[in-house]
Amino acid sequence: MHQKINKEKFGFSESELMSFYKVNKGVPKGTFQIKKRGESYYWYYTLSVNVPGRVKYLTKAHPKNGGDNSFSLALEKLHNMYLVDNFSKLESQVPLGDLSCKWTSHKFNMKLVNPSNKRKYTVIVVGTGLAGASAAATMAELGYNVLAFSYHESPRRAHSIAAQGGINAAKNYQNDGDSVHRLFYDTIKGGDYRSREANVYRLAELSGNIIDQCVAQGVPFAREYGGHLDNRSFGGAQVSRTFYARGQTGQQLLLGAYSALVRQMHLKKVKFHPRHEMLDVVKIDGHAKGIVTRELTTGKIKTHAADSVVLATGGYGNVFYLSTNAMASNVTAAWRAHKQGAYFANPCFTQIHPTCIPVSSGHQSKLTLMSESLRNDGRVWVPLKKKDTRLPSDIPEDERDYYLERIYPSFGNLVPRDVASRRAKEMCDAGKGVGKTGLAVYLDFKDAIEREGEQWVSEKYGNLFDMYKQITGENPYKNPMRIYPAVHYTMGGLWVDYNLMSSVPGLHVLGEANFSDHGANRLGASALMQGLADGYFVIPYTIGNYLATQKPFTDVNHQAFSDSVNKIKNNIKKILKTQGEKTVEEIHKELGKVMWDYVGMSRSKEGLEKALKLIQKIKNDFNTNVKIPGSNKEFNPELEKAGRLADFIELGELMAIDALNREESCGGHFREEHQTKDNEAKRNDDDYAYVAAWEKINKEYKLHKEKLDFENVELTTRSYK
Repeated sequence: MHQKINKEKFGFSESELMSFYKVNKGVPKGTFQIKKRGESYYWYYTLSVNVPGRVKYLTKAHPKNGGDNSFSLALEKLHNMYLVDNFSKLESQVPLGDLSCKWTSHKFNMKLVNPSNKRKYTVIVVGTGLAGASAAATMAELGYNVLAFSYHESPRRAHSIAAQGGINAAKNYQNDGDSVHRLFYDTIKGGDYRSREANVYRLAELSGNIIDQCVAQGVPFAREYGGHLDNRSFGGAQVSRTFYARGQTGQQLLLGAYSALVRQMHLKKVKFHPRHEMLDVVKIDGHAKGIVTRELTTGKIKTHAADSVVLATGGYGNVFYLSTNAMASNVTAAWRAHKQGAYFANPCFTQIHPTCIPVSSGHQSKLTLMSESLRNDGRVWVPLKKKDTRLPSDIPEDERDYYLERIYPSFGNLVPRDVASRRAKEMCDAGKGVGKTGLAVYLDFKDAIEREGEQWVSEKYGNLFDMYKQITGENPYKNPMRIYPAVHYTMGGLWVDYNLMSSVPGLHVLGEANFSDHGANRLGASALMQGLADGYFVIPYTIGNYLATQKPFTDVNHQAFSDSVNKIKNNIKKILKTQGEKTVEEIHKELGKVMWDYVGMSRSKEGLEKALKLIQKIKNDFNTNVKIPGSNKEFNPELEKAGRLADFIELGELMAIDALNREESCGGHFREEHQTKDNEAKRNDDDYAYVAAWEKINKEYKLHKEKLDFENVELTTRSYK
C-alpha cells in the first residue's frame, strides 16, 4: 500500500487545477496522487472513469521551493498527453487489477467460442518457427481450421532452429532466489524500462508452463546427476534460470513444436502451404480477412481467405545485411501489413549481440552467433597495451584487462548484451582490439579448463566449440575465442495490444515480429520464451475473444482480393522491367553498411541525418538500376530478394527516423549525445517513456505514442556494477 502524502507540500493547488480544466477542455477529469518509489516521489493521475490504463505516470515530484513547482510540470505533461502527444490514441487493452491477477482475470472475462463453432472459423498463420508452429498446433487442437504458411519447404527450416543457449523460466530449481516477480523485474530492467509491465509479467508468469509443455513433448533439456532439470545463468540476471539442451536449445524446442504441428497436419486440422511467401494482407471493412501469397516454385499469385490472420514471421535484423539471422529472414510480411495500416513500433530498438565470430572477409553473407551461455565460464579480455600483436598465450595476466569484470564487479561478464557490446566497441575503438582487423576481443576458457577440466567444458559447450573451430580453424580449448558484436535480435516490430492484436482488427502478431515484451533490450534466453508463450498460451485465448465477435468468412472472390493481386502483379512487373546494372546483393550491401555505420551500435543526430540522405539515394538506385534476371513465372530467388530488399530500404528509413526522434539513450538505442560521464546510456523518462508506434500515411509517417506507466517498478538508472 502506498502511504498518503501531503500533495500541497509538493505544490498541488485545487484552484490551479480548476483553471487548468477550464482552459484544457479535452483533458479527462481525474485525481492527482503522489507515490513514493524507492527514495523518489512521482506525480500520478487517475482518471475518474474506470477504464484500462486509467492510472497515468506524469513526472517526478519534489517539494515546492519558491518558483520551482513540480505540480506545474505535471499539469504540462497532462496537457501534452491528451492535447499534443496523443498518448490516448493507442488502446493497450491492459486489464485492470493487481499485476499478478491481470492475466487470470482477463482470461475469465474474455469472450469464448463454443467448441462446436470453432470448426466454422479459419485462422491463417504466417511463419512456422517457434511462435508460428506452436500457435498453429494449439489452435488446431482447440478445433479451429488453420492454414499455415512458410517460405521454406518444411517448418523445421525456421530460423528458431539456430537459437543456441537456452530458454528462461522462473522455476527456481536452484533455490537461489528466483521467482516470477524477479524474472519480471530483470526483464523490465534489462529492457531499460521501455516495455509494458502487464505483458512482461504475463510472460514471466507463463514461463514455468512452457518448460512443463516442452518436457512433455520430449525436449531433451540438460539434467543434473539426480535427474532434475539443470539451469545455467545468462546475461542480465544473478540467478540461474536458463534451461538448455547443450547448444541446440532452439533446435530441440522447434522439433517439439514441429511434432505438435505435424500431428495436426495429419489430422487435417492444419493445411500447410510450403514455399509460399506472403506479399499482402487483405482487409475487408477494416478487418484482416486473408492474405495474398506468391508460390515460390512456380511464381503463381494466390489468395487465401480466413477469419483472422496471425503473423509470426520473425525479426528484421537482415536490414543490416550482415547479421546472425538466417539469410532468408526478412521483414516483408510485417512491412506489407504495416503498409495496410498496422502500426510499426520502436523500429530503432536493435539488439547487438556481443558474442559473435568477427567479420573475416568482404565476401561474407552472414555472421555466426556464439551463444551467450559461453560468458558463464569464459572471461572477456583485451591486452592493456594498444595494438598488441602478441599471441594471447604470450600476454601475461598482469598485462590483460578483464574489462567487464573491472567495470561491472557485480555482474562481471554477464552484463546485458547492449552493455557488453558497447564496451567491446569502446575497447576496439581505443586500439585494444585483437586479431588482424583489430575488431575483436578475447573470450578465454583457460581458467574454466584448469578448474573443471576439458571434459567438463566439452560436455557443456562442445558443439559450440566445434562450430567455432570449423569456421575459424582455431582450437578454442587451446586458444581464446575471438568475438565481436553483431546485429542479432530486433525488439521493435508491429505494435500489438495485450491480446497480441495489431492496430488492424483481426491481425495478430506473435514472437519477434511484434514489439511487445523486451523493451529496448532483450535478456538472453528470453526470445524462445516469448515465442512459445505467445503461441502456446496467449493467442489461443485471445484470438477467441476476437472471433466471438465475427461471422465466419470464406469469400476469397471479394473485390479486395482482386485489388490486392493486381497491386502485387504491377509491383513485380515494375521491378522486372527495371533491368539496370546492379545486383540485389550489391545494393543490399550498400544499405547494410549505411545502417551499421549510422543506425547501428552507436548513433548521433548528424549520423542519422546523413543515413536518411544515403538511404534515399539507395532507394533511387534500386528503383532505377537493379537488375533481375528471369521472369515471375518460375522459381526466381533474385526476384524474391528484390522484393524483400525494397521493404528493407523503406524499413531502414523508418528506423533512422525513429532513432532521430528518440532523444535519449536506452538499451540497444545509444545516442552519443545522451550518455553519462561513464559512457552509459542516459534515459529521458519524462519525455520518452512511451512506445513509439508509426503509422504510414501515403509516403509520410505519423507518430502515435503509448504511454508506459510503471506502477510496480521504480524507474531507476540501470546499474550492473
